[in-house]
Formats: sequence, structure tokens, C-alpha cells
Amino acid sequence: MEQYVLEMRNIVKEFPGVKALDNVNLKVKPRQIHALVGENGAGKSTLMNVLSGVYPHGTYSGDIVVEGDVCEFKNIKESEAKGIAIIHQELALIPTLSIAENVFLGNEQVGRGPVIDWDKTRTKTTEMMKKVGLDEHIDTRVRELGMGKQQLVEIVKALAKDVKILILDEPTAALNDDDSDHLLDLLLELKEEHGITSIIISHKLNEVTKVSDEITVVRDGQTIETLVKGVDEITEDRIIKGMVGRELTDRFPKRTHDVGEICFEVKEWNVYDPKDETKHKLKDININTRKGEVVGIAGLMGAGRTEFAMSVFGKTYGKKISGTVIKDGREIKLNTVKDAINEGIAYTTEDRKSAGLILGDDIKRNITLASLGRISKNLVVHDNEEVKIGEEYRKKLRIKSSSILQKTGNLSGGNQQKVVFSKWIFSDPDVLILDEPTRGIDVGAKYEIYTVINELAENGKTIIMISSELPEILGMCDRIYVMNEGRIVGELGAKEASQENIMQCIMQSH
Repeated sequence: MEQYVLEMRNIVKEFPGVKALDNVNLKVKPRQIHALVGENGAGKSTLMNVLSGVYPHGTYSGDIVVEGDVCEFKNIKESEAKGIAIIHQELALIPTLSIAENVFLGNEQVGRGPVIDWDKTRTKTTEMMKKVGLDEHIDTRVRELGMGKQQLVEIVKALAKDVKILILDEPTAALNDDDSDHLLDLLLELKEEHGITSIIISHKLNEVTKVSDEITVVRDGQTIETLVKGVDEITEDRIIKGMVGRELTDRFPKRTHDVGEICFEVKEWNVYDPKDETKHKLKDININTRKGEVVGIAGLMGAGRTEFAMSVFGKTYGKKISGTVIKDGREIKLNTVKDAINEGIAYTTEDRKSAGLILGDDIKRNITLASLGRISKNLVVHDNEEVKIGEEYRKKLRIKSSSILQKTGNLSGGNQQKVVFSKWIFSDPDVLILDEPTRGIDVGAKYEIYTVINELAENGKTIIMISSELPEILGMCDRIYVMNEGRIVGELGAKEASQENIMQCIMQSH
């Protein structure tokens, strides 16, 4: 039996102006979970795209060896034929189709002639749904499933192709803790019971250390080291050192400034579901924030945190919205996004790809988009000014790119997030609502974003931070509101805040 199920030897991949992979080597043993970690832009996703045929043979140099055979994949179909399946961070499911239809899309079960055998399709789907513990009717439309279950549909889809090597790119980035645990347990089960090898790309180091047999660290397009469970000392600090090239002593930068007076309040805020106006989504919410303060909103998935932020930001979510917003002592009306921006309020969405950026446009245009009035005269954009602003923020937030003219869609997730940040910082808001500001971002980039948040607070800005990562909320916030089922169920100062106390507020509210 081959010692390695997969070897990638001396892989070099270049994009215009950027060497994304520089002689990368990766060896993966069969029946193992192999983690790939590194900062955003380190080359992890690029390497997996080379392996799965997204970047065909000829667009890179080096060898891919699967089960002893040198492979030259021209497309994804060829890599799938060899038992390789990739599940991207942005799931490739069609929301309007059923689970069964999605599972065999492009891999249809045909009977005689070109006609789909639906009995076979349904039987096989049911069989594989049992394997992954997906307890749903096979005719359920994918759009009716939560993110955790959609992720399981992707895995069922991979199993339907008789997968041997399963690649998962940030599989738990958009999942809550329970769904994440279920997914990780499933990977261990697939390994033990079905002999499936998994390669997992993740920024959640606690998950990586929990399930991985080996961990390969990639930095600046090069493989730095591979840590083996039971041989090397595997700690989060050790991995971080490999990723960023230095010890990271503090995960959160210190803040030293004083907090000012109350400057932003939301009172008696009520919102109903836009699809069903009888559903009361947000109930009597009252919050206040001070100048120079970072206020966290903690809660489980579905608590209503994003709905609250969007309903305040120009009523972009909800129906029958009532309540009062007060800024600097006066009541303000925020009926549109334009109203919100004009009143000095900004909102960075958790969904950067579809709602935060124009992926087909370049970096500089995305940065200036929300504030074109600041760099234009008589409705004509001043190009030189736009270039200057783009360069300034690219440098300030250390956006890794070939230039400010690079398409934003070609950046790594973390660098895309920095562009979203730049856009709203350039709009010079007084109140900045950050929804999952570091989702899918590595430890080094997180620290940079935390530093920017602190700088904004020091300049007297008010920050409202929504995050599913409790350590982040605890490490960054002066005060924390706890939300559950559309209500505020607790308020904690930084000194009394702990994971236990936050969970206690949630549990007591049931």
C-alpha cells in the first residue's frame, strides 16, 4: 500500500504580478485528517484549486501524485474521477432544487437512455443522508435548510461521487458551535468507518488541533512545516508562530483611552419578519453606546443580532419597524441606507461577497464606493484622488494585492474583508456596526483588524460589534449586550463578562 494517498511536489502557481505558490510540497497519508493552515493570501485555497483541477494542468508547474499515479487534471471532472472532491467556502448548491436534485447534479443517475432514474436517485440520496446524520426529507428545497445542514448536503454530494480525498475549505466559518462540532465528528466518522481522507483548511485553530492527524503550515506561498500528532507538540501558539513567522504574545491589542458620554441610543425597537408580518422578530430592544466605546452583541445563531443591525441601518431588514434612534441627543430618522450614511452610521455586513463588495470591480473603487461625493466634483469622480485613497488604505490595512487595480474577487477572504473595512472607515462614520468582522480571517489579519477597531475607538468613534466568537467579544469589548430570540436578555461590563456569564443570560431567558 502506498505510504501517501496524495503528494504534491514543487507546485508553483503564478498570477499576474503575484507568485501565489512557490515550490509547495504536501504529503497526505491515507485515512487521515490533514489540516492546511496559514494566513489569508498564504496560498492554501490556491493549492487546493490546483489539486481539484479548478486550475488545470499547464497553468502551474510541479506534480500531483494520487495513489502512486502522476495526475494531470484538465478540469474538476477529471479530479472527481480520481476520487477527489472539493467543498468550497461558498457552497455550490442550487437553493431552489431539492436535496436529492442537488446531490446528483452533474452526476445524474440514469436508467435506460438519457432519462434520470428518480427511484435510484432517491434511494441513494436517502442511504447517504443516513451516513452523515442528515435527518431531512429528500424533497426539501436547499434554501429551507440552515447553513449546517447545507454543508452536510455538500458532503453527501461528495460521497455520491465515491470520494476518497475530501477537501473542505473553511467548512465551519459560517456555522454555529453545535453545527461545527457535528461536522468535525462526522469527518472523524468518515475517516474511521469509510476510510475517507480529509484535507481541511481552517482558521479555527481549536478545531484544527482537535481533529487533525497532521497539520501543514503555509506562509507566503511556501510550506513552512508539517506537525504530526503524537510526535510534535501541537498548540495554537506553535501553529500561530509558523503562520505569522513570529510569536503572537497577545491575541487582542490593549486599549488605553477613556470612554466618553452616550452618543447613540436605540429605544423600544420592534421589528416584524419581512416575509410574515405576524412574526415579531425583535422585541423592545434598548441599547446605548458611548463615544470611544466598543460594545459587543453576543448571542447564539438566530438570536436576531444581524436583523437588529440591518433594521437600524436604513431599515434594510424587517417590516412594521417602530422605535427611536437618538444620536448626540437628537432623534434621527433612518429610513434608507443613504439616511444612515448621511447621519454618520456605517454597517459592515457579515456576507461580504454578496452584500459588502462588488467583486468584479477593483480595490480602489470598492473602497470609495460609499463616499464618492468626497472625491468628486460636479458628479465627476476625481481619478487621481481615488487612486490616492486606494493606495492609502491598501497600505494602512496591509491589503495583500498586486495593485489597487486588482479585482476584489481575486483577493483572499481576509483581504476582501479589509477592503470592506476600508470602505466604511473612509466614509468617516461616527457609529460603526461590525457584523462578524473577522469571519474566515486568520489570526494575524484578525490582530490587524482589532488594532484598526481600537484606533477608531481612540478617535472617539462608537463601535458596535456582533460576533459569534465569544473570545473575540470578551477580548475586544468594554460592554456586552446578550441577545436571545429577538430580545436583550443581559448586559455585562468587561470585568464581569465571561463565557459562562453570557451563556447563563441566554439559558435563563428560556
